Amino acid sequence: MAQIMILSMLVFFVLTVPVGIAIGLASFLGIEVAGINWLVIAQQFYASLDKFPLAAIPFFILAGNLMQEASISERMVNFAKSLVGNMQGGLACSCVITCMIFAAVAGSSVATTFAVGSILIPAMISHGYPRPFAASLQATAAELGVIIPPSVPMILFAVATQTDLVSLFIGGILPGILIAAGLVFYVWLYAKRNNFGLRDGENRLSFWPALNQAKLALLMPIIILGGIYGGVFTPTEASVVAVVYALIIGVFVYKTLKLPQLQKVFQNTVISTAIIMFLIANAGLFGFLLNRAGIPNQLGEWLAQLFDNKYTFLLGVNLALFFIGMFIETSASIVVLAPLLLPVAVKFGVDPVHFGIIMVVNLALGMITPPFGVNLFAACTVAKLSVDQIIKPLLPFVFVSFICLLLITYIPSITLALL
Repeated sequence: MAQIMILSMLVFFVLTVPVGIAIGLASFLGIEVAGINWLVIAQQFYASLDKFPLAAIPFFILAGNLMQEASISERMVNFAKSLVGNMQGGLACSCVITCMIFAAVAGSSVATTFAVGSILIPAMISHGYPRPFAASLQATAAELGVIIPPSVPMILFAVATQTDLVSLFIGGILPGILIAAGLVFYVWLYAKRNNFGLRDGENRLSFWPALNQAKLALLMPIIILGGIYGGVFTPTEASVVAVVYALIIGVFVYKTLKLPQLQKVFQNTVISTAIIMFLIANAGLFGFLLNRAGIPNQLGEWLAQLFDNKYTFLLGVNLALFFIGMFIETSASIVVLAPLLLPVAVKFGVDPVHFGIIMVVNLALGMITPPFGVNLFAACTVAKLSVDQIIKPLLPFVFVSFICLLLITYIPSITLALL
């Protein structure tokens, strides 16, 4: 049964069948071959979705969409430019910083790409940066959307493995800052070597006016993350607070959200949520059948024979996940692979929170690597480029991100220091 399921799933992937449908069809084949009662489908679909933390997903997606439509991201951009915009390469550096701030509420890299990229990609191009470089930078910086908490992939990992979600959120802070610092350093070096960004300080607000303009927008991540870490509310409750706050400042304070926009925001949120939930339901059934077939134990024994210590195990897992992330969407990879790999990682002495962050950071790289990097498609849409045009400038960003991933992997304190 397990062999037929895995082989059929891979065949469906090769045939470019959507991931959620491919996993579901493979599960149906496994049920038919094993002669299992078909009622297990409804049972496992319900069991997969009947989890309170999953309620945070639609609300965080909605909060990100509201921020995008309310032009809150524009105020964050102006604030970031006030911090670093006066130095050479400051405009490009402000792209990374804005994505880091925006990620502290949105929880989605694609939302971050559109919200920030629609402002900064044209701005960087007008300041003389090459269009492919601007798109590559935006796509890479937006991956912080799933590393800086709150993060939809972290919620999925927590649900799939029964890992504490608050600990995962806290564990993602320093890794996110590390990646942001690495990107800022490379961007600054690139601007210096190629003599770009000499006019980045033009039309830049000074710090205090920019802070005053963006104070309510900047207060949003402080309320959300502070409330979670302070024990005032759970991550799921925090997602609702984020939506209410975004609605209040968008509709009543900034007055940039109108009724037709709200209809579009709700529609996009429902579609995005439905896609993720459909994937979770099918992956839950797939995982149940694999567990029934004893695949996790067999995989654990095989990996234990293949690797003799946790360092080689983590290197092997990172290389495998990096390759998998190129072809399979992040959410699907997490809900299918996390329950299989985490027990093995624990046997090798890896902390569950640390391993969760490793998985999320690694699979986030899949969002910026061809052929299925969703951030690439989003950034190329904004920059009006084809994906092949940004491959060359993208490679250094992938290299910097991968070096940061190795540091996060082999220095656990980067993840666990704040716990």
